[in-house]
Amino acid sequence: MSQTYEDFSKYGKEFADTGLKSFASLSTGVQAIAAEATEYTKKSFENGAAHFEKLLSAKSLESAIEIQTDYAKQAYEAFVAEATKISELYADLAKDAYKPFESLTAKVR
Repeated sequence: MSQTYEDFSKYGKEFADTGLKSFASLSTGVQAIAAEATEYTKKSFENGAAHFEKLLSAKSLESAIEIQTDYAKQAYEAFVAEATKISELYADLAKDAYKPFESLTAKVR
């Protein structure tokens, strides 16, 4: 009986340690995602302000339409690139958070 209790205690400690490692990975990953989102928001705001200034200086309707079209294209491309980057960060976050549990699940099998 004491052997079973010791094994249970050992696995409980391993599980707790693994949970802490996973939580640390989650924390780091969330910080990276937040930093990336903040940087994108800052760049997006700066680009929007520059676009608005450019739009105000347009000499004709055709020029304004061209400026707006270019801005829409650039904004879309930046958004798609950012969405791809953020999705990769989320995938890395999931992998890193699960990694500590891989050795634990292998022992259970």
